[in-house]
Amino acid sequence: MQPNLQYVSLITLTLLSLLGFGMAYPDNNQVSTNTRLKYNFGEKAQALPQNNQLSEIERLNEEAIKESRQGQPEQGLQRLQQALAITREHGERSLEAVTFNNIGRIYQSQKKYPEALQSYQQALLINKELGDLVRLGKTYSNIGYLFDIQNQPELAIFFYKHCLINREKARLNPSALSATQPDAYSITVSQTYRILSERLLKQERVAEAQRTMDLLKVEELEEYLQTVPGNQRTAKGLNIAATEKPIKQKLEQTLDSAVVLGKELTKLRKISPKERSLEQKQRIEQLVLNQQQLLDKFNEFINSPSVKAQIEEISRTARRQNLDLENLNELRDNLARLPQKSAILYPLILKDSLELVLVTPESPPIHRTVAVKRENLHQTIATFRQALINPSQNIKAPAHQLYDWLIKPIEKELKESGTETLIYAPDEQLRYIPITALYDGKQWLVQRLGVNHITSASLTNLNTPQKSTLRVLAGAFTKGNYEIKVGNRQVAFAGLPFAMQEVENLAATVPETTKLLDDAFSPKVAVPQMDDYTIVHLATHAAFVVGKPEDSFILFGNGDRVNLRNVATWSLPHVDLVVLSACETGLGGKLGNGEEILGFGYQMQQTGAKAAIASLWSVDDGGTQALMSAFYGILSTQKLTKAETLRQAQISLINGDWKVRSHNVHVAEVSDFSHPYYWASFILIGNGL
Repeated sequence: MQPNLQYVSLITLTLLSLLGFGMAYPDNNQVSTNTRLKYNFGEKAQALPQNNQLSEIERLNEEAIKESRQGQPEQGLQRLQQALAITREHGERSLEAVTFNNIGRIYQSQKKYPEALQSYQQALLINKELGDLVRLGKTYSNIGYLFDIQNQPELAIFFYKHCLINREKARLNPSALSATQPDAYSITVSQTYRILSERLLKQERVAEAQRTMDLLKVEELEEYLQTVPGNQRTAKGLNIAATEKPIKQKLEQTLDSAVVLGKELTKLRKISPKERSLEQKQRIEQLVLNQQQLLDKFNEFINSPSVKAQIEEISRTARRQNLDLENLNELRDNLARLPQKSAILYPLILKDSLELVLVTPESPPIHRTVAVKRENLHQTIATFRQALINPSQNIKAPAHQLYDWLIKPIEKELKESGTETLIYAPDEQLRYIPITALYDGKQWLVQRLGVNHITSASLTNLNTPQKSTLRVLAGAFTKGNYEIKVGNRQVAFAGLPFAMQEVENLAATVPETTKLLDDAFSPKVAVPQMDDYTIVHLATHAAFVVGKPEDSFILFGNGDRVNLRNVATWSLPHVDLVVLSACETGLGGKLGNGEEILGFGYQMQQTGAKAAIASLWSVDDGGTQALMSAFYGILSTQKLTKAETLRQAQISLINGDWKVRSHNVHVAEVSDFSHPYYWASFILIGNGL
């Protein structure tokens, strides 16, 4: 299946405008082997003090890309030739690979695709020789992107997958991911994962796309937190399809043979040019020629009629195969062992569509495409969120529209599979809204389904049951005022008058409750005690702020705050649930891509806690008391999962019987809590059991 040419053009223009290349969508020029790239490796490097070598190479690379973006590619290539000469003079192999990548980018901007491919392949050989999985993966992404902009989706997918495979292997060593990366790549890793998901979905390779979308969440966490290790599930990466294996085998043979030559070449180049014998000089020339011949043969192979026919067969056969069967079966088994019928929903927001992937225990992944432009979806999300936090506004119109986009396309499959709980991995700005408040024209979604948010199925254990005994540590910030810097603003946070009553109600419902109020509610006092309890309830301000993890925080009653990065240092392996009842996102009305909410969920997982409940906006005093009282009343008397308990508490506010569910504990008098403002803010992230 060929992608829509106009669509690919728009994607290409968007990405290249971000890179600074004013490149229009290219003609369908194929990469061929007719052009042999000639590098002037004999150019004399300028003598430099040892400590200036790296900075000079980096400077030349930066200036070259800048000149290319300013429409001066030839000047940029000249600078990169200088940089190559210095890297070879001083044996800086890693920076030599960076320079080759940038040469490829400039040739790519000139639509000189064969030259770009050869440059990327030179970088590939060096990174393979060095065993640098991160840069190897990113170079594969450059090659994938090169084929992508030439409308060769099967080859683009093949090389994008190799970016993912190497990235996920590298994730087992977080220090490798944390190293500073040069500007040498056409797109970011998360963009690679997102585009790969899109290309796979367009070919109806849904199982592979689902896996890629799951790992996209992990990569987004890494880009935000920069401390996200992999595990044995993520390290499996993405399977190579049977029809791709001949290409992979040929690629590996080529790279392995070329790396052997490269190691000999590296050894010879350590000898000063002035001290090399004639035989050594001739051997260097021969090795360079042999490497290039190997790459030429590989390029001839992937452009041969038989391979072209084979890769075209991929799009015809892949939709009939479960190409990632091992990972898919693991996910299905996880779902099948949950006490309630569950399904996982992955939405993916693209420029001109919303892609939905639904995974159920019994069937192959289901894919639906919804024709909606990203800007229209974002505008509806913003309208819906404004209506959620302002009860006087009409909420049902945007709630119904979002229902039609997110749920209606999979409504039949949810009904047929008997789904009771939707495990939800939202994308981008969808993280700022609760889908429990979507409206089908008759009722809210929460009245039909429970919703359990996850950061990524690859990082989440969905099946660990909760502890039977409820023991609660309840902290509250009830009085006083603190000025806190949030981003570039100073924001005043006042004590929460209802918080006192909230924890009193909780203690009346759960006898084994310890209360910490105001000055006694400090990190020094509270954090060491948390793991002695099954539930940690924090009735205090928490802010999820667009920006760095350090900008988001939980405020304690004594004025201390713990930022989102430091939350992961808490040790809560015995805690079933952490509840933050007065969180706020989108402070100042600014919405990002929701990575701060994704990051909060993940950081809570890192503490060892099974799940967290947080609010997407700070709710009215009475609404919070009513919901929390109903939640703990149900949790303490009925054997329900956390996800189902939250759902029943929310329904009790809609139906008006929350007083019965909360055992008539004292709650501030409000006539009606049925508007989603009062109940929809609270979402459960993590293990919903």
